[in-house]
Amino acid sequence: MYVNHPNITLPDNNDTIVWKYLDMSKFLDMLLSQQLFMSRSDKFEDQYEGTFSEPTYEEIKKIAANNPKFLDYYKSHREKVVISSWHINEYESFAMWQIFTQNTEGLAIQTTIGRLKEALLPESQTEQYIGAVNYIDYKKEFIPFEDMFFPFLFKRKSFQYEREIRIISDVSANGMKIDNGLKVDVNLNQLIEKIYIHPKSENWYKNLVIQLVSKLGFDFEIEKSDLESDILI
Repeated sequence: MYVNHPNITLPDNNDTIVWKYLDMSKFLDMLLSQQLFMSRSDKFEDQYEGTFSEPTYEEIKKIAANNPKFLDYYKSHREKVVISSWHINEYESFAMWQIFTQNTEGLAIQTTIGRLKEALLPESQTEQYIGAVNYIDYKKEFIPFEDMFFPFLFKRKSFQYEREIRIISDVSANGMKIDNGLKVDVNLNQLIEKIYIHPKSENWYKNLVIQLVSKLGFDFEIEKSDLESDILI
């Protein structure tokens, strides 16, 4: 269930377009389970996920001097936070295709922030928040730590190209133990506005995706990527 969080910022316009780039296996898993996978924060490739900038860490060390458990709690808390990453962009991103799809059989889900909010179902075991990632200099800039979500909503400036929106959830209160991540129930018809097929894929692949989606009872609009349109001379 989506819950508004007073300390987490998000673009005001619910029509802001967001994307998720993924391979066929992950897409099929989403359709078959009708659930969205959220990865455990410490399982991301970026080892800085959920950690602090240097100025913040120095401040926390002072507090932890008299309370060693304070720092240990922050370290272990990364295992209790799960994240689903989305990319803000009015248009397709060539860079995102390159980074997040390993071959020519990838897909991109296009939706909006408003649809993301509405797609998260109230029956879920955990509350989900949605926030925009802030990109800062980890050597110089301070990350607030009065809210437990803040370390997961900041990344290094070198990741600015991601323009990331995150669905984020903390399972601490539920006493849940998670391995690689957690699946949450979603309304896929609400979540997915349109599907784009990898720009370098063959026509048979687009037809396969159309058939699979239809056989599973969905009627999403499916397009071939605009990045491979015919050259006009």
